[in-house]
Amino acid sequence: MNIYRADIHIHTLLSPCGDLDMSPITIVAKAKELQLDIIGITDHNTTLHGNLIRKLAADQGIFVLTGAEVTTKEEVHCLTFFEDTGSLNEFQDYLVLHLPFVKNNTSIFGYQVVVDEQENIMEEIEPLLIVGINQSINQVRTKVKELNGIFIPAHINRQRYGMLGQLGFMPEGLNPDAIEIYGKITKKAFLDQYPEFKKYMLIKSSDAHCPEHIGLNHSDFRIEKLSFSEISKALRCEEGREVIIT
Repeated sequence: MNIYRADIHIHTLLSPCGDLDMSPITIVAKAKELQLDIIGITDHNTTLHGNLIRKLAADQGIFVLTGAEVTTKEEVHCLTFFEDTGSLNEFQDYLVLHLPFVKNNTSIFGYQVVVDEQENIMEEIEPLLIVGINQSINQVRTKVKELNGIFIPAHINRQRYGMLGQLGFMPEGLNPDAIEIYGKITKKAFLDQYPEFKKYMLIKSSDAHCPEHIGLNHSDFRIEKLSFSEISKALRCEEGREVIIT
């Protein structure tokens, strides 16, 4: 087994709350500088920068999980990842279908732009991406699993947009692949406070919205090689794979 350093919760400048410095080129360069082996691209309710960053990162030996951070109708944030372009595109269509149209006000929320690998702006997204889609957390999880994806409730101990803050409990039958915990809290301290989560794999990520925050929190994946299937096994603690956090 090998240990790979991962930060799988990173936003690009496509997220309205993302710093305009968070271009695909900058993200990959920062990940390389920090010796990250795995990164996850998780813009709010959109997957549109995933394939570009996967392409750029491959040249640097960095594995990219592509997906989105979905805001459910309960306003719970969930990380979602997909192995191939077909599944990623189908999930993008699902997000577009279920995202209510609220026109983005750039003076309040910031810009939502899609760029190419030379950082030229290709498109500005008009609907505000940070609103909740009209699907429940269970419905989102069902769709992710239909596409053989990874489903992780994000920063569950954060008061705003975390599952515990928004709902106060784990919905029955949700069965996530892992749970992301937020902030400087240790794994031990979190489980002392919430012992009901001992049966789940816990991960830590940065939720970076600016370059200097990338890698501030990370997880170590103990897996055979860099692949979607190996990462999935580690999240589910299968066949000796695991995720290690402090």
